[in-house]
Amino acid sequence: MTAFVSIPGDLQARYSRTAEGRAWLSALPGLINSSLERWHLSLDLEPGAQPWNGHSGIVIPVLYNGARSVLKIAFPHPEALVERHALALWGGTGAVRMLDADAASCAMVLERLDAVSCLHSAPLDEARDVWGTLVRELSIEPDERPEWQDFEHIAAQAERWSDELPAEWDRLGQPFPRWLLEAALEVCQTRGAVGRRAGKDVLVHCDLHFMNILAHLDGAQPIGERTYVAIDPQPMIGEAEFAVAPILWNRIRDLSTTAPELALLERCSDFSSAAGLDGEAAREWGLVREVENALWYAGRPRHEGDLARSMWVASTLAGRPLDGLPAAHELPEPGRISST
Repeated sequence: MTAFVSIPGDLQARYSRTAEGRAWLSALPGLINSSLERWHLSLDLEPGAQPWNGHSGIVIPVLYNGARSVLKIAFPHPEALVERHALALWGGTGAVRMLDADAASCAMVLERLDAVSCLHSAPLDEARDVWGTLVRELSIEPDERPEWQDFEHIAAQAERWSDELPAEWDRLGQPFPRWLLEAALEVCQTRGAVGRRAGKDVLVHCDLHFMNILAHLDGAQPIGERTYVAIDPQPMIGEAEFAVAPILWNRIRDLSTTAPELALLERCSDFSSAAGLDGEAAREWGLVREVENALWYAGRPRHEGDLARSMWVASTLAGRPLDGLPAAHELPEPGRISST
């Protein structure tokens, strides 16, 4: 029996811009139905309700062997192709539990979480403690399991950035001062594969921001007693400090209004300490990641606010906040594209 599942509008809008994306959208109804059949899943959507979605995939409430679960099908981008490996290695400790997966369709059956209970609205001290606990749980060291073979290494990425960032900076018309680019390149040289002198390799959740941490389905529990796990890992191998950056470019409006630059540096230190990480290494990785983000935004229309936010965060982490940028509390949250 063929099931009809509507595709959320923002997912259609995002992937209708390219031929590859349109082809995936066209194939998506078939992928959903074949997944439902493969795993004998039953839809668990309220009448008229739409499934959930993130930036790169659809998440459909289902019943799997009678248990409340979700079917996730992602656009087959590099991070999605290795997500199942990371979830298999974590085995439900610190991350959402994977119940089954199909590599060919980039589909997974996952335990169902509370989609409206994330850390984005939690008090920052609670969010810090939850985040720190999860990083400790997720930072497992490589072993003999075959899943480790398919992950990119963070230090190798830093080496590539040493060549790619200057080329992009020139190609895009030098969108920010050279000193900020050079600050990022210094990090690449000292923490990349060639210059690296220390550091422990672990599995790193590279997109561990507040909205990618959801509560288990125990809504009767008081907020402070709920248990949380991570989703959408974008996994790599390398220094756990690489994971701190998304915490710095999200919830900027929660920073102190009187000294937001100092508050951002304090947040970097506080979240690093909560996870047992080196705050200086976290600051350095945050700097280079935001410079890389700034160059991505600089090459795309309607991302002026994102570009300004990335330059503010990067320059603040570098210790030289740039002039001429909007005030910290006027910067947009990630994902809010300008309509002009």
